[in-house]
Order: sequence, then C-alpha cells, then structure tokens
Amino acid sequence: MKIKNNRYEVTFCTKGGEIESFTDLETGIQYMWQGHPDYWTGKNPGLFPLVGNTLDGTYEINGKTYSMKNHGLIRYATLTCVKEDEKEVVMALDSDEETKKKYPFDFHYEVAYTLEDNQLTIAYRITNTGTEEMPFTFGLHPGFNCPLCEGESFEDYTLRFDHTEKMKQLIFDGEKKKPYALADVELDHIPCSYDLIEKYLTLIYKGAKSSHLTLSGPKGYGVKISITGYPYLAIWTAKRGAPFICLEPWYGHADFSEVKEDFYHREGTMILSPSKTFTTAYTIQVF
Repeated sequence: MKIKNNRYEVTFCTKGGEIESFTDLETGIQYMWQGHPDYWTGKNPGLFPLVGNTLDGTYEINGKTYSMKNHGLIRYATLTCVKEDEKEVVMALDSDEETKKKYPFDFHYEVAYTLEDNQLTIAYRITNTGTEEMPFTFGLHPGFNCPLCEGESFEDYTLRFDHTEKMKQLIFDGEKKKPYALADVELDHIPCSYDLIEKYLTLIYKGAKSSHLTLSGPKGYGVKISITGYPYLAIWTAKRGAPFICLEPWYGHADFSEVKEDFYHREGTMILSPSKTFTTAYTIQVF
C-alpha cells in the first residue's frame, strides 16, 4: 500500500496499520525509523486501548482479571485495508473473540492516511460497537530517523516548539515505587541528548500550547508533527547510540506507581458510550 506524489512516497503495512516508510524521492532521505533488533523493533504504533500499561500488567473488569501487552492491542494486530487509492489509505480492525480475551469490549478501530505535498495526515476513528461504556486511552508513538543525513549525529538535532512553553514535566521513579512528581519547566527547545533522556528515562510533558513540535538538523532537514489537542507529549529513544527519536502525543500514560483507582478511572482514561465514536488526528510534515 502506498500514496505517492511528485516528490514524496509513503508506504504502509497491515501489521499495526503502520507507516512503513516516508521517503523524499528527490533526496532519498528516509524519515521514518525502520525498526532494528539492536535498539527497538517498533516503528510507529498506535496505542489503544492503553498507553503503556498498568503497574503489574493486569486490570479488572466486572470481577474478572485481564491483561494486555505494553501499549495495548493495535500494535500487535493485523488490520484490514478497506480503502486504497491514489489519495488515501484506510485500515481497520474490529474486535473479535481474541481481542475480547484481553480487552472485553466491542470496538471498531480505523486509521486513515492522506498525503498532500509534504504533509501526511493521520486520522483515527474509534467506535464503541458494544452495549456498555468502554474505558480506553489513546496515543501515538512515531519513530523518526535521527540523524537523517550522513555526517550528522543524533545530538546535532534540536526539537523546537512554536513558542516558549510553560509546562509540567512528569518525573517518575524508574523502579515504580513512588508516585510521579510534576516539575515546572519553561523552554522553547529541547536538545536531542542521550544524557537528558537517560536521566529521565522518557521526557514527558503536560500542557504544551504549541501547535507543532519540530525536529531539525544541521543540514536543514527535519520533521514537524502536530500536537494540538493531546494533553501529554513524550520524547524517547531506546538507548545511547540509537539512531532514532520518538515524538509521542498521548491522551493518557502508563502507571508509574501503584494506582488505587479502578480501570475506569485511571488518569487519562476516557469513557466512550455505546454507538459513539472518538476521533483524533495528527500530521507529519517533512522537509
């Protein structure tokens, strides 16, 4: 599956309904992380119905215990292509007996991709097709090659907001023995720094007002993603030397310590009524 114009080509795979590649046909630059077992085999999964996981990987619904892998169901599923033409690719997944062993709700999940010039728009529709209220959260996890060009390094790159941000940073205990703390931060850019990411494990910010976050390097190439409407923004790479960075808009987050609330009331959980549809989107611009 692919969408192509006179400058860019984007390809997709049914595994997870993910972007497989985003290529500048003129320069040959590949913007999307391709996955590698030495660092992270993932690429750009959709996170549904969990971002991260519960503290012990299990949760309870109506007295029965369930469990899902990290980041939920979609990244491990094979979606069905329901539309493919020169302008749009749409893939979907419907709940079945296998998904309900892990997440006991009926849903229809759909992701649609459209390309215009240098911008890919990714839109999501999640419908509650069951008869009871459905608790879920949602997030994105796109990985981008960093550096993008030969002769550059990861730490040559910078992340910039549209303007100076006054946000809260979630600082959590890697051993998950105590609740996370919120620290006030004021900044307009973040260096791509292995030291910084190692210090906090994942950079997680709450309350950004900018419409976009831009990754750029010394030769002028980069990526701009839209972050409007997402309460949280995470920035992550696997380890020192990993040649990629993930820029992740989230609606919720993992458990960073013991959570006393039930599955319906975890921070960031949304409740979707029967027959209702949740929609969200974001864009990836390359340059």
